[in-house]
Amino acid sequence: MSNLLVTGGAGFIGANFVHYWMKTYPQDKVVVLDALTYAGNKASLDPVAENPNFVFCRGNICDTELVETLLKEHHIDTLVHFAAESHVDRSITGPDAFIETNIIGTHSLLKAAKKVWLDEGLNTEGHRFHHVSTDEVYGTLEPNDPAFSETTPYAPNSPYSASKAASDHLVRAYHHTYGLKVTTSNCSNNYGPYHFPEKLIPLVITNILHDKPLPIYGDGQQIRDWLYVEDHARGIDLVIKKGRLGECYNIGGINEWTNLDIVERICDMMNQRFSTDPALAARFPRAGKAIDGRSDELITFVTDRLGHDRRYSIDPSKSREELGYRPAESFASGLEKTVLWYLNNESWWLPLAGARRAD
Repeated sequence: MSNLLVTGGAGFIGANFVHYWMKTYPQDKVVVLDALTYAGNKASLDPVAENPNFVFCRGNICDTELVETLLKEHHIDTLVHFAAESHVDRSITGPDAFIETNIIGTHSLLKAAKKVWLDEGLNTEGHRFHHVSTDEVYGTLEPNDPAFSETTPYAPNSPYSASKAASDHLVRAYHHTYGLKVTTSNCSNNYGPYHFPEKLIPLVITNILHDKPLPIYGDGQQIRDWLYVEDHARGIDLVIKKGRLGECYNIGGINEWTNLDIVERICDMMNQRFSTDPALAARFPRAGKAIDGRSDELITFVTDRLGHDRRYSIDPSKSREELGYRPAESFASGLEKTVLWYLNNESWWLPLAGARRAD
């Protein structure tokens, strides 16, 4: 049995991790700490809200005393740190929040963990601090460059990725300086249920359902390695259970696609679903282009993002060889599950999509 503190557990990846963990380890206790900013949605945790082994606490990771209290009160032995400002566009227009949450917030957690686990001796031997990071800390790749490995030098290009790189270094330093038992994982682009609808895949799905433009930055040839979110959760599980202390592990989908290819593929899937399921037109009457099988006509090319990285690609060899990690979902199966989830969960995403359009 373990007692977990999951920061950012009401966010996209965090909520999916909570669902995965409570399904896989029903005897464990899971405590979620989330500030419920724009990307945190407590409704994402509704399926586990009544579970007696689940506790939700609204609070900020920068509140070190609160974190210390949670670690002690719930006898936490494993801290899984997802909480982060994560949207690159927002980091360009407002980087201060990224410095505050991603750097200062991570340091606050590290200070609390060190004090409770090491200085005060609670779970000194059995603790684990797992830090969830991103492939964006490695910078950008040219089309023929080898994929990012754990030894790729850091070269962040946005305020978001720079803040995550700094937090990675702090986690490493607390291991080597103080002996805190840490691991770090760097993942590729996640997709799946509960994804905030400003990100590419849910944005395309929900905009098609509202007959709104599908914005493509630049020429749309930016390449990303896509990872189904539950595969990411399984990878983190393996790192926590089997990973070597102080080490970083890349978790990737071995699944590179250009942004334009993804948007066109979703358009095809939506057109197909509307053509084979007449009830969808009644449920989503505003989806005129999809109803007519012409979702691709919504594609709109817009000015490229400042400092837009051209390609990310993760080499998961270390995770495969040391931990036995392999993604279970293909892009076809994962994308099919994702589209179906958004079609069946309008009550979850519609309020968020409305907030997004108001921004």
